[in-house]
Parts: sequence; C-alpha cells; structure tokens
Amino acid sequence: MQLIQATPDLSAYLVADEVIDHEHPVVRRTAARLAVGATDSYDYARAAYEFVRDAIPHSQDTGDLRVTWRASDVLEQRTGICHAKAHALAALLRAEDIPTALCYQDLGVVHGLVAVRLDGAWHRQDPRGGKPGVDARFSLDGERLAFTPDPAAGERDHPLLYAAPHPGVLRALRSARDRRHLLRTLPTALDGQGRS
Repeated sequence: MQLIQATPDLSAYLVADEVIDHEHPVVRRTAARLAVGATDSYDYARAAYEFVRDAIPHSQDTGDLRVTWRASDVLEQRTGICHAKAHALAALLRAEDIPTALCYQDLGVVHGLVAVRLDGAWHRQDPRGGKPGVDARFSLDGERLAFTPDPAAGERDHPLLYAAPHPGVLRALRSARDRRHLLRTLPTALDGQGRS
C-alpha cells in the first residue's frame, strides 16, 4: 500500500499541538532519557517505539478504565488504548525532529498507529503492545504491525497519513467517561460508514 501525506508540507508532521504536546516537560524528559545511548535517528525511533509498546500497557489488556488521549497524560499515567499510545509515540518522535504521522486501520473499530519518516520514506509502526496473537515490532524492512485487516470482513488499511488525530477519533477520546464508554463511541470506520 502506498502511504499518502494528507498534508503536503512535511513540517506539519513535526508540529506540537494539544494532543501531540511534545513541548510538555514530561515528553521532553522521556525523550531525553530515551536519547541517551541512541547512535542515530533510527536507534532513537526504535527505542521510543519499544518504550511506548512495552512500558505503557494497553488499557483494555489491563482492565484500566481511564481514558488518556494527550501524549503527556499517556506518559504520566502509563495507560492508553491504541490511539493514545500512537499519540505518545508521535510526540516522542517529533520531540527529536523525526516526522511522524497518525494513521488508521478499520478493524470493526478504528485502530490507531503511526508512520515514521526515516531513510526518505514513510514506515508504519504499531505501538499497541503485545498480547496473545500480537507480535508488533519496529521495522523499516516490511511492516510488523499488530493486526492485518481482513478485506472479506470489511476491514482495511487507510493510506492517508494525518498530521493531527482524525476528528472523529479525537472527539470520542475527549468525550469518553471511561474506557467502556469509549469502546462504544469510537468510530467503526473513517469513511462515513458506521459511527464517525
């Protein structure tokens, strides 16, 4: 699948905003800690990915009902669903001037991941975290994502790379009372099918 920048200007994928708040002190401290010992951008990106994947549990796996969506909150509270973890990883990567996009899959509910621009190309990465049947890994040589969409079931990858979270996803995250409520209100598709 060819990935497509929703915004032509690459600098948009380095911007800090309310969600990907990479200028926040907790993001900066975490990035600085991860950068120690990193020999280059690839090494740092892999370390940031593994940190978010492994050190921030997916709230559904742990039963945590808290809903986080702002990158700094995800890092402070150490919990979040796929979208929250993607926001945290995007902030850590952008903090070190690595262009990072948000991207999505329709899997019966919209699943969030990131694309990182290294070696002159975009590479999707899924920091969702391991659970039985999931073995996502950082890779620039072929995708190692948590899930592969099943077209026969109506699932699909979205090729657009967003500089900011999709409005439907962000609206659901912000308005959720808890994770159970969030799972009932997350979009089931980004193209107008299902909730959005």
